[in-house]
Amino acid sequence: MFNLNDILRENIKKLIPYSSARDEYKGEASVFLDANENSFGSPLETNYNRYPDPLQLKVKQRITEIKGVPAKNIFLGNGSDEAIDLLFRAFCRPGIDNVITVPPTYGMYEVSANINDIEIRKVNLLPDFQLNLEGIAEAIDEHTKLIFICSPNNPTGNSIDRDAIQTILTNFSGLVIVDEAYINFSRQKTFIQELTEFSNLVVLQTLSKAWGLAGLRVGMAFASEEIIEVLNKVKAPYNINQASQQLALDALQNIDQVNEWIRQTISEREKLVSNLLKLEFVNKIFPSDANFLLVKCSSPREIYQFLVDKGIIVRDRSKIELCEGCLRITVGTPEENNLLIQNLQTYTPKTTNLLK
Repeated sequence: MFNLNDILRENIKKLIPYSSARDEYKGEASVFLDANENSFGSPLETNYNRYPDPLQLKVKQRITEIKGVPAKNIFLGNGSDEAIDLLFRAFCRPGIDNVITVPPTYGMYEVSANINDIEIRKVNLLPDFQLNLEGIAEAIDEHTKLIFICSPNNPTGNSIDRDAIQTILTNFSGLVIVDEAYINFSRQKTFIQELTEFSNLVVLQTLSKAWGLAGLRVGMAFASEEIIEVLNKVKAPYNINQASQQLALDALQNIDQVNEWIRQTISEREKLVSNLLKLEFVNKIFPSDANFLLVKCSSPREIYQFLVDKGIIVRDRSKIELCEGCLRITVGTPEENNLLIQNLQTYTPKTTNLLK
């Protein structure tokens, strides 16, 4: 049975969060003399002399309209990476607790664990890139606090079986974090719909991918009100700057444009699969529910460098377990995808690779 207080660190339970001027007075006024700001303004066309809303309520209200999730169940962070780090800091005791990841997967889970001195237990995905439920069950002990599942998964591109995730949610007494950074490109529905059923569920999403706002660093976490309160308690007071809040709010009005980009990306993804498979050095393309493809090929490092020399940058994933021989290729614009294929059609493997 999941109980939040059973996994929350004692110092976080007792923590009195920093109270900012904007926390203590949330209303409108004509004169603000409470936060030691520069009352003359800022040397920019838009004034940024005032501190931003620490809880980003206008942005959350728009997300509520789009996602159907109450604002009290939404946390906004400096990218999803902030939410990941805060989960470690709030729920995992350094040098004592552990978390489970399922490689190959997003690398920041391990980086955050190492930064926070938390043991990381890796249970590799099965050859079909699905969860090893038996292995996960064996890895769990009384000090296991978090399990990270990326779906659609990075770098493999596939969605993780929903029933398997629900099995873990039902049987694990810690938090299960389902990272849905690529959910907009997937045929699978979001786990946000399961928040009322599973109190130990945290769903991560982002404005960096489908919404095209990677430069703003705005990530989202959806969870129970209890969990969101913990994240807000631990976060920095003004973790999302005013410019990012306003630009994110502006972007969130343009849902039709984003949906059109998603449709184009999915269409281009299928074209890219078809064209890549025509190349003799491409051995396999794994099914993708994301805006990228995991492509198994001969001589991946040589192909990577060939593309670099042509000014085209992909990601070499060939040294990652279960991704041996693979490049990860983001789906670009039609022009970018055509340029990629045109250059790959001119690639000739070096005979020296036969001796490697």
